Amino acid sequence: MTTPHIVALGGTLRAQSSTARLLSAALARAEARGARTTLLTGPDIVFPHFEPEHGDSDAKVMRFVETLRSADAVLIGSPGYHGTISGLVKTALDYVELLSRDDRVYFDGMPVGLIATAAGWQASVSTLQALRTITHALRGWPTPMGIAVNTVETPDVESHCQASLDVMVGQIFDFLKR
Repeated sequence: MTTPHIVALGGTLRAQSSTARLLSAALARAEARGARTTLLTGPDIVFPHFEPEHGDSDAKVMRFVETLRSADAVLIGSPGYHGTISGLVKTALDYVELLSRDDRVYFDGMPVGLIATAAGWQASVSTLQALRTITHALRGWPTPMGIAVNTVETPDVESHCQASLDVMVGQIFDFLKR
């Protein structure tokens, strides 16, 4: 494989959200291994609610879709809001539907690393499970290592998750070698 392109999407509208910081840390590890990376978080993924017949009329949405088309692997991160993914992340993932008629449908055959953060274990774990379910629906292959973080107990998420991020990014590269 040539230089892989790894795209991370998710986070919140807060500039220093825990989710975006972990996505950035994962991409830094991928870059250290030679990957080209793109981070799509916060304002990059603020889209109107998905309507199939109008999805391809927004230039910002089309840049997002084109970036996903060029991806060899994806990282998805979401805060846990009321026990599941945020509306911001869900809406962005709804636009993956615009890849339904591509030669590679959705995330078919791609490794997908998942990160969930929340102010409690119940919400972070259930959010991670929701991300796994969505990844399967989009034909992606979730890495065995998924990361769920209770941000109340773990305010320094990057330091706490170093080993898990290393494993998850390593699994993405191992998958890409196959």
